[in-house]
Amino acid sequence: MATGPKEPESGDGGESWPAVPPQELPGTWQPLLERPALAELLGHPLAGAALTHIRRLPPAVAVHSLRTFLLADACARAGGTAYDRVGLLAATAFHDAGLVDRARVGRGGFPARSAELLDRFLAAHRVGAARRAALTRAVRDHMRPLPARDAGPEARLLHFGAWLDVTGRGERLVPGDRRRLSELAPTPWFAVSFSARVAACGLRRVLPAPPAARR
Repeated sequence: MATGPKEPESGDGGESWPAVPPQELPGTWQPLLERPALAELLGHPLAGAALTHIRRLPPAVAVHSLRTFLLADACARAGGTAYDRVGLLAATAFHDAGLVDRARVGRGGFPARSAELLDRFLAAHRVGAARRAALTRAVRDHMRPLPARDAGPEARLLHFGAWLDVTGRGERLVPGDRRRLSELAPTPWFAVSFSARVAACGLRRVLPAPPAARR
């Protein structure tokens, strides 16, 4: 089996997928977009759609999503791991979407909500069921302490990138990458604010729904 990033067929040639011109993306992203792993994807229609979504997230969460992808890709390259590169960018774009979504978080917490939003996005862009299942599982499981033993490469890489960016865990596998990316696109106190968001999200899950939501 060949190693390195792989590019599955999109399923529809991408004609209906919106593209975002790189110059229209936030200036704080530009140092990250210049990194080869992202720069190589900027012309791909699904990547453009994913970046359009990231642009709607709170600025620090958006930058975290981009750093998560780059750290995941660095890990894949270091280990010679083949994976769905554009699909992983879409997954990282949505992996914290449920954390900032206004809808009530239900069973499975915000990762399940994030996976639901990702699945809708992928289905709208006619991504096949098997590919959607692998990517939504990656998002659904990314808050586990460790990846499941049968997790696919996208799930393992998303888990690695997200945890490394927030906590520093796994840095020995890609030494220096977290520091370099944080210097290129800093988000001061992100780990603290992220933890507060997670705690608030968990609290919303156990609080009773407002009267209008219960009807």
